[in-house]
Amino acid sequence: MDCYIISYDLADDGDYDALFDAIKEYGTWAHVTESTWAVVTELSAQDIRKDIGQYLPSGSRLLVVKSGVESAWRNVICRDEWLKKHL
Repeated sequence: MDCYIISYDLADDGDYDALFDAIKEYGTWAHVTESTWAVVTELSAQDIRKDIGQYLPSGSRLLVVKSGVESAWRNVICRDEWLKKHL
């Protein structure tokens, strides 16, 4: 399984609770910053985009990136240990 970074700008009429619930359905997840999550899944970036996209109203932005080789962070919401393990 791979780790993917999900970043979004939700339009004003977006439902954060529905979006958060959908992201948490991936099972292994971390809320990294206010509008960034990391999930571990067997799905592709395109599959995640399709799944999450249904919770984003028109005008919202979405970026899904497969985690790479190197990473660094500071003052994230989630535990550092989660990122060390999964990124």
